[in-house]
Amino acid sequence: MALIYIHGFNSSPASLKAKQTQQWLESQSLPISFECPALSSEPDKAIDHLKLLIESLDEPVGLIGSSMGGYYATWLGEIYGLKSVLINPAVRPYDFMAEYLGENANYHTGERYILEQRHVDVTRTLDVEHLKTPKNIWVLLQTGDEVLDYYQAEVKYAQCTLTIEQGGDHSFQHYERHLPAIIDFLQG
Repeated sequence: MALIYIHGFNSSPASLKAKQTQQWLESQSLPISFECPALSSEPDKAIDHLKLLIESLDEPVGLIGSSMGGYYATWLGEIYGLKSVLINPAVRPYDFMAEYLGENANYHTGERYILEQRHVDVTRTLDVEHLKTPKNIWVLLQTGDEVLDYYQAEVKYAQCTLTIEQGGDHSFQHYERHLPAIIDFLQG
């Protein structure tokens, strides 16, 4: 199996959850390859990169997506029929992206980029209005998410497997304790 970790908006493969996932997989000596590509801030380029990666792999693929990565994972999972675990996923990121129009910097890399309305428009085209295979999605939410309203995800993914924890934050505190169950879900 190949596991693709999809980081969030303004994040990178250096995110804590990405590193925790990779370290846990290495510590378990599981026959799972780990991929966490550095994604472009431009959604069309990010999606194209992920599509090429998925199509290049000769083994079953599972997705873990955090925040904007959860939004991407929802779309990719539906297109390719993949199992996905979403961590505090963005539901309508095109709504909050408008606040970031103009020059921005990636939190981890410091890379500067310009977010334009066309990027917001592309993001809107990736919205999955009706989930075809909700059984392939497990969503982990924490109610203390200070960036995204967890209730939006609770409603959108109501037919999926949902884990809702009180408190926490957008980073999803103590994520690593879920890794054994995440891998079981993706392999099942």
